[in-house]
Amino acid sequence: MKTMKLAAAALAGALLASSALAQDKPKELVVGIATFLSGPASVFGVPGRNAADLLIEEINAKGGVLGVPLKPVYVDEGAGTNQLLSEYRRVVQEQGAQVMLGAISSGSCNALAPVAEDLKVVNVMWDCGTQTIFEDGKWKYSVRTQGHAGAEMMATLLYLMKVKPDFKSVAVVNQDYAWGRESWALLQAGLKALKPDVRVVAELFPKFGAPDFSTEITRLSALRPDVVISTSWGGDLDTFVQQAAARGLLKQSTFVLPLAESSLERLGHVLPEGVIVGSRGDHYWRHPKHKDTPEMQAFVKKYRDKTGVYPIYPTFHMQQALTGLTKAYEKAGAGGKWPSKEEVIAAFEGLEFKSLTGTITIRQDHQGLEDQLLGTTKRVPEFPFAVYDKMALYPGKLVTTPLGEKSLDWFAKVKPDLVTDKSIETFDYAK
Repeated sequence: MKTMKLAAAALAGALLASSALAQDKPKELVVGIATFLSGPASVFGVPGRNAADLLIEEINAKGGVLGVPLKPVYVDEGAGTNQLLSEYRRVVQEQGAQVMLGAISSGSCNALAPVAEDLKVVNVMWDCGTQTIFEDGKWKYSVRTQGHAGAEMMATLLYLMKVKPDFKSVAVVNQDYAWGRESWALLQAGLKALKPDVRVVAELFPKFGAPDFSTEITRLSALRPDVVISTSWGGDLDTFVQQAAARGLLKQSTFVLPLAESSLERLGHVLPEGVIVGSRGDHYWRHPKHKDTPEMQAFVKKYRDKTGVYPIYPTFHMQQALTGLTKAYEKAGAGGKWPSKEEVIAAFEGLEFKSLTGTITIRQDHQGLEDQLLGTTKRVPEFPFAVYDKMALYPGKLVTTPLGEKSLDWFAKVKPDLVTDKSIETFDYAK
């Protein structure tokens, strides 16, 4: 009899706990996603949204996050900073978002971080690159699930020094806002450390969204620098490359375009061989180590079936953000209870998870470590656009500013032996 009473009590307790858990869990997890849906940057932002739709559908088909389906709510970053901040608050306060994914522009991320603190909402920086976010501030509720400008520019600098060590002059053409200014400051500091005799012959910062680069192209044509660097992206990069190619500038200097992976298919035959290109991470649907995995092939097929084009790096960044978010919830909810926002953000610290192209580790400062892939463009019969050749894969830990240091300070003291570090892997183009 005593055993039966104990069993009944245990069953009642289990049912009570189950009931409490059911009450704790929301019916849906509202996730706000800020991305460019309008303007020239939409060529970058819309693919992010398309990837989010596919990925969230897959997550929900498998039962959601801890049994709760995700509900995306999109915010157009192209409406401008003031409207973005207003919509960000509205999605949290009126639509009940417990998580926000924001954003693409470095300027947007700088503006959103303090708002996330005020709202106490989990804020996953899914794409912006500014390194200053976690170097100049400490944000409890924000986390970045990919690398930052420091890693991207260090890898770019090391690759340039490897494939063209004898250049003597350089010019830069960057968008005039946080990303363009900060990425050039990093590269310039690194150049002074590794190649102090290099001459910077032009520093050009056209307005974000500029439709005409004739002034910049005319000046570069006259100066004839050995290397032209542009960390521009999206519609701005496409327009600049098209106009520069029409004037023969791409054959006059070695062009270094660290964000050009997202433009390869759109540019088609415009981009010639010999251009140094990067992926803002190790994101490339023809990644030399992962292009044939079942996961990559399935993602590429689903994305192409939906959009008619190949996935580009914002789609991979979105995959990392949603995968990291799922893993953080699973880690925080391992005890069986629906986790609080504070428990979720804490679970990100030290989190390690697989992406489509590698492994992401989140440091204690909420910054992600991500490998970096660069290559040189090559024309092949298989595709009507340039592909990567002479690829180099840089480990995230090697090229990311050490914890507690400032990227500018670290770049200023980089040593030449980093160019040939044994951890760097190299690959040639393969069908």
